[in-house]
Amino acid sequence: MEVKVCGMREPENIRNLISEVKPDWMGLIFYSKSPRFVSDDLAVQISELKMNKVGVFVNSDLKTILEKVAGFGLKAIQLHGNESPEFVQNLAEKSDCEIWKVISVKDEIEWESLKSYLPFVSKFLFDTATAVHGGSGKRFDWKVLETYPFDKGFLISGGLDEESADEVLALRQQIPQLQGVDLNSKFEVVPGLKNIENLVRFKNLLTQL
Repeated sequence: MEVKVCGMREPENIRNLISEVKPDWMGLIFYSKSPRFVSDDLAVQISELKMNKVGVFVNSDLKTILEKVAGFGLKAIQLHGNESPEFVQNLAEKSDCEIWKVISVKDEIEWESLKSYLPFVSKFLFDTATAVHGGSGKRFDWKVLETYPFDKGFLISGGLDEESADEVLALRQQIPQLQGVDLNSKFEVVPGLKNIENLVRFKNLLTQL
């Protein structure tokens, strides 16, 4: 199970995350309306840190995304807006990064609408639909994933906390395409600053159960 910790920003907090939690991925949010927004002032410090970094974008243009990839040393691009399959294809042709497409979940998912993304994305990420594009601390009904029809792996996000580990592993038994989790608001002291001890406990639970 992969663990991604999203909404990171503070360099010292990131260093503690790397040394103590050792997640598979770290998410940096480049959506200016987010309270976890990462400014270009931190690019040099963050780019030098040895960690697989995911840039989170909401309806950004291609030029902006590629600039962030270069400036922050991103390994993956997470598209959290209304990006079309054509846009994703264009991005895939111009970047060596993994591309993750977020699907914001309300009550149901139209699987047919995702087929056009399949050739161009490395994985999907299912998150609770919100007006602010994530970070709500709310969980969607995981039952909608029981009909997931594709071989491509996916992550889940939205309202995950320390109590979620056993449920996540149970879902993995039912749906093997579930590759991991995306952790954010339930592990925060304040937006952009994570509680490292809580993250360590969650990761240990996820690997010991």
